[in-house]
Amino acid sequence: MSVPVNALTDSFAVAPQLAPEDMAAVAAAGFKSVIINRPDHEGGPDQPLAADVMAAAAQAGLKVEYQPVVSGAMTAADVERFAELLKALPAPVLAYCRTGTRCANLYRAATGA
Repeated sequence: MSVPVNALTDSFAVAPQLAPEDMAAVAAAGFKSVIINRPDHEGGPDQPLAADVMAAAAQAGLKVEYQPVVSGAMTAADVERFAELLKALPAPVLAYCRTGTRCANLYRAATGA
């Protein structure tokens, strides 16, 4: 995979922005699910749309959820939803946002890690 993946546990990792063409490599790396935490258009018109990533992820056999979280404005509801996704999605799970930091913060808040 051409993007750096930061494993926080054996079953959860974070990454910076991914694109549709990355989804086959995500599946080949052994991930079963993807959580998209970056809102569409946050990075401007060149940012891949979540719908396009979701279609490619599904084609690669991955479960995928779009949970947009505004950078610097994480809410209790965001944390609760993220915790639900971690319980519901097949592991290992890869979450991405702009840099991966937002996903790592969500993970820590949702799991107490």
